[in-house]
Amino acid sequence: MFTGNKKLSKKEIKEDKLVTAYYKFIGYFSQNQKPLLIAAGVFVVLVAAIFLYKSHQKANDEKAAYEMSKVMSLYDSGSYLDAIQGKGAKIIGLKKIVDEYGSTKNGEIAKIYLANSYFYLGKTDEALKVYKDYGGSNEIFEASALAGQAGCLEAIDQNEQAADLYKKASAVSDANSLNSEYLLKAGIDYMKIGKKADAKELFEKIRKDYNTTAAFREVDRYYSQLL
Repeated sequence: MFTGNKKLSKKEIKEDKLVTAYYKFIGYFSQNQKPLLIAAGVFVVLVAAIFLYKSHQKANDEKAAYEMSKVMSLYDSGSYLDAIQGKGAKIIGLKKIVDEYGSTKNGEIAKIYLANSYFYLGKTDEALKVYKDYGGSNEIFEASALAGQAGCLEAIDQNEQAADLYKKASAVSDANSLNSEYLLKAGIDYMKIGKKADAKELFEKIRKDYNTTAAFREVDRYYSQLL
């Protein structure tokens, strides 16, 4: 306790402020103890829930990868119906993988193979729906999903929408080896609907930027029709 006209030193002032702040904090905590404890509890529960969710997702992703490893032999051999439905008790099939693990990284990849299988079987409506449902972060599969949608739309003569999607697919990643093919297909679809300027622009891009690809070897026979 300080009396009279004694001046406080800087150290004493600092210590006095700390003591005052301490007691203010104690008072505030005492008055708000219940809501503060509730907030702390909510935070702990939230952190635990995030941790459990991530652990669950990781486990499911590993399961999806394992199931994919078993079904891909059917897909690669052209047994698309078996790849979709599964075979026997040991291979559950792409549809079930997507249904059970579709929100995981490998589950998203399974969607592309499921959609491809539908497409190869002529089930374009089912294929289009699954291609549209792809939401993974892999740029190659993102482009595949867009190109897959384009192929489905081509099958029902919606060539302009198909061309736009092929063009969009070609722009997803510069590293995609299929970009020139997407551009060629987009150009052909634009030709079919009479959008010659758009087709010419894409064909010229192939001739300029992709002169070592299969699309480059094909493009001149389409380009010549525009001259």
